[in-house]
Amino acid sequence: MDVGTVQRVDIDETMRTAYLSYAMSVITARALPDVRDGLKPVQRRILYAMADMGLTHNSPTRKCARIVGEVLGKYHPHGDAAVYEALVRLAQDFTMRYPLVFGQGNFGSVDGDGAAAMRYTEARLAALGEELLVDLEKDTVDFRPNFDGSLNEPTVLPAKLPNLLLNGVGGIAVGMATNIPPHNLGELADAIAYLVDHYNKVEEVSLDELMRFIPGPDFPTGGTILGREGIRQAYATGKGRVIMRANAHVEELRGHSAIIVTELPYQVNKANLVERIADLARNARIEGIADLRDESDRTGMRVVVELKRGVEPAPVLAGLLKLTQMQYTFGVNALALVEGVPRVLPLKRILLHYIEHRHEVLFRRTKFELARAEARAHVLEGLLIALDNLDAVIALIRSSPDPDVARDGLISEFDLSREQAQAILDMRLQRLTA
Repeated sequence: MDVGTVQRVDIDETMRTAYLSYAMSVITARALPDVRDGLKPVQRRILYAMADMGLTHNSPTRKCARIVGEVLGKYHPHGDAAVYEALVRLAQDFTMRYPLVFGQGNFGSVDGDGAAAMRYTEARLAALGEELLVDLEKDTVDFRPNFDGSLNEPTVLPAKLPNLLLNGVGGIAVGMATNIPPHNLGELADAIAYLVDHYNKVEEVSLDELMRFIPGPDFPTGGTILGREGIRQAYATGKGRVIMRANAHVEELRGHSAIIVTELPYQVNKANLVERIADLARNARIEGIADLRDESDRTGMRVVVELKRGVEPAPVLAGLLKLTQMQYTFGVNALALVEGVPRVLPLKRILLHYIEHRHEVLFRRTKFELARAEARAHVLEGLLIALDNLDAVIALIRSSPDPDVARDGLISEFDLSREQAQAILDMRLQRLTA
């Protein structure tokens, strides 16, 4: 278009097209996980970059600023704050049921404290994080060019672990959101093994059969789940409500009682909870509280709610459950990308997509290893021919003016392939002993 000219457009259609393009970018390239490896693009790029840097679980940690720079410069052209925040979450044991990254330094707390700046913290892959990358170099998944076409990155990880259900995920896209709770690895493994054993009649496997192995979510912060109906609905339809309750007991302290909270519902901020209880006591909305202390330390959580003499603990505890986040609802919305399309998935369908992915990974790995073994066997057959005709081969090589002539002579004289002839030329003399 020439400079200075005015182009008439339909603003309604232009806005619709531009917003749809933006929405699809957020949905497919930022906020939603892939059903196969359970990772968002930024998480996948962090793990891949750390593996590329050699940050295995038994290697020394490296500065997080260095890791973030690697991810930004090679794979993720967005803000450094977003990358570091994703890296921090991968290392938090109160956020991830099985952390994929081992962090050294201040990575935040259940009180809502933020992590230290990336220049102060260090990280490396956790042992389970490495399991998501096993066999990546064996052509098990597709690769695509990075944002500037200078490198390639995996479109999905081989994912030896069912990470979508294992660690769960939360994400807000445009017009849709995902919220999947974490689960126990042993229970998931048993359910997957059961589905594989019954794969020929997998459509007949009922939800009740799967729930024998996976009775419900397994939250890293503990707590208690109330009832099974919400879990069952979530597993059957992909949407449901799981009601969680803090674990609390009553202790007797010098003539009066105290309510001791030892576990909180998932994603509840402990500092905010303590502040909320203090406000309720100050405003007399809950009566009978004499003192409130947070005695949590590295051995575990302990919030002490001391009661006045003669006050029964049961009504106070009931009030705390009603008016604070000691009882909290986790809204399950199992939304994930299936072949690039967002879908709400029931439990069995998530497990089947994972099994199909692992079948594809193992098939491609076997095909890669077979091709490599056949190529090696082909070379060894050529070396055997050379050993059977050793004197003639040496004489031919000695009489050749350069390697190219020697290679062509071997090919024509002994009916070898180019690869076999090159292997003979590359063979060191010490291998001819014995």
